[in-house]
Amino acid sequence: MTDDIKLPLTSAGITEALLAQLRDAAPQIFSEGHVDFARLQAALGEHIDTNPERYGLTWAGKRDAFRNVQVPSVATLRPQPEESVNWDSSENLIIEGDNLEVLKLLQKPYHGKVKMIYIDPPYNTGNEFIYPDNFREGLDEYLRYTGQLGEDGTATSTNKDTSGRYHSNWLNMMYPRLFLARNLLKEDGVIFVSIDDHEVHNLRLLMDEVFGEENFISQLVVLTNPKGRVLDRHFSRTHDYLLVYSRGDLEKDLSLAKEDDEVEDNYPEIDAGGRFRLLELRNTHRQFGKFNRHKLWYALFVDTSTGEIFSKDAPGRVEVWPRWDDGFEGCWTWGVDKATNENSLLVGRLVGARWKVYRKSYSHNEAGEVARKKLKSILIDATFHTEKGQAAFDALIPGRIFQSPKPPELIKKLVGLSGEKDDIVLDFFAGSGTTAHAVLDLNQEDGGNRRFILVQLPEKTDNPQYPTIAHITRERVRRVIAKLQENRHSRAGGNPAIQNALDLNPLDSRLRGNDDAGDLGFRAFKLDSSNFKIWRSDQAPQSAEQLAEQLNLYADNVLAERGDQDRLYELILKSGRPLSARVESVAVGGHTAFSVGDGDLLICLEPHLDRDTLRALFAHKPQMVLCLDVAFDGNDALKTNTVLEAQSHGIVFKTV
Repeated sequence: MTDDIKLPLTSAGITEALLAQLRDAAPQIFSEGHVDFARLQAALGEHIDTNPERYGLTWAGKRDAFRNVQVPSVATLRPQPEESVNWDSSENLIIEGDNLEVLKLLQKPYHGKVKMIYIDPPYNTGNEFIYPDNFREGLDEYLRYTGQLGEDGTATSTNKDTSGRYHSNWLNMMYPRLFLARNLLKEDGVIFVSIDDHEVHNLRLLMDEVFGEENFISQLVVLTNPKGRVLDRHFSRTHDYLLVYSRGDLEKDLSLAKEDDEVEDNYPEIDAGGRFRLLELRNTHRQFGKFNRHKLWYALFVDTSTGEIFSKDAPGRVEVWPRWDDGFEGCWTWGVDKATNENSLLVGRLVGARWKVYRKSYSHNEAGEVARKKLKSILIDATFHTEKGQAAFDALIPGRIFQSPKPPELIKKLVGLSGEKDDIVLDFFAGSGTTAHAVLDLNQEDGGNRRFILVQLPEKTDNPQYPTIAHITRERVRRVIAKLQENRHSRAGGNPAIQNALDLNPLDSRLRGNDDAGDLGFRAFKLDSSNFKIWRSDQAPQSAEQLAEQLNLYADNVLAERGDQDRLYELILKSGRPLSARVESVAVGGHTAFSVGDGDLLICLEPHLDRDTLRALFAHKPQMVLCLDVAFDGNDALKTNTVLEAQSHGIVFKTV
């Protein structure tokens, strides 16, 4: 019984989750615990082809790259409060580490939680990209690269287009990361990927496979350098691309709230309902008309003295049909019932010698929300140029220590497309931290409380002040926060009461206007090996004596050199709770435990436990209690009784 209560210290198993779904949907295809392909073929009948020729993307190493997805991570994310800003209150995350390992670790706590992903991956231009291409990358390779293992490790690969594996190497790097990222998206979540013309064709096919061709939304063109790249051959390239895919069906269109000046320019008329513009009720597309929309071909009547619209004729009214100037019989955009019931929104205007019917389109709906607009598929705004991104970065950290960061305004526009103000935004190729900059700025502008998760490899630099890119990421976000805090102090106007209220309640919208960002902070974490000794079958001793010695070493599986905070956050992560969860210390039977989130999880890291302490834990009525296995001192009877008592209280009890 007690073996069943062990908390897995690995990341979520992708294969196990898929098999569980198959067992639930089609248990008849399993035989002796495995998928029986003969039964699968019988279940699918004519829908399975054993010798298919299909359209698709394949490359050298694809199978091994996918196997990389299926290998669970045994790593952890160690908290770095000293690198953080407002650790206790912030829900933003900046994680230093290889993004493949980190994405595996995020599968449990953030599955289906992320609304938007933006990434700007290496463009595969023949320069070095730091991600290894040997398919066996993992925690050991990462630890060697970062100098945490004895060997001098390096993951740098110069992927020249003469290598014969030029495209394959890049695809092997991208495939598992995109696969894992998809799992984190909400059903109506969206991913944006910046790319140039070296790999856009392969990336499109790859994302068709991972996200589904039916979930392709757009391939945007972004004007990044209007002067063009003078060193390019034949043509001077001025643009990059943005591929846009969704996780599933979108609940609503991607759009942006119109700016104040746009509202003033686009909605020139005013009545009791507010600003509005007039849109012709006649359908302006000639592919629709009386010939195929006969129910929308009917007469309306305009009162020539007031311009009011009616569905019936009367003295002083003129009959109007949805007819084009050249006589083409078109149709209305509204049916007769809607036109009758909402005739207050309709108005007639005399244009030349003809009466036309228009509908009022207001700038704000009944809830006070401003009208929205769609982005064009070619993004030419000057704020999207690369030089603007460089200027925004250099204004925070002078010295040109990071080249060609993406402009914050571009990411702000993409984040704003969802229309929601409490989304989670993920960037697992974080670079200089532009995505966090954009999220913080947008929150300041509209009073939102969006949260970001950044992941950045500690890629080495030649700058002793910022020895890795991850150092640059954190420092940039710190300086953005400092700038926004200056705005907050400025708004407080030196009033200590207002400032104190803002500092104590940074997320309370009653205390802040739209010129104040909500969550001004982040929690920093760093990828590392587990805080517990994890048995690895691939490293098991060969002799019985060695095995006995190894088992003795693993009897106490807690690494003494790590602290309670390290262990605490590993258990939070691997129990499926978010890293941003609130943590409070609680007294239990003369000891200390940690209450996580809303108190549904209690974690006790005491090295010795007795029945009174365990009962004190259960008295807090959590959903789950986690304790160290070594705390039972080998007392299996106490452990068994504890499990039974927890079950009697409806509590899940686990040990590590």
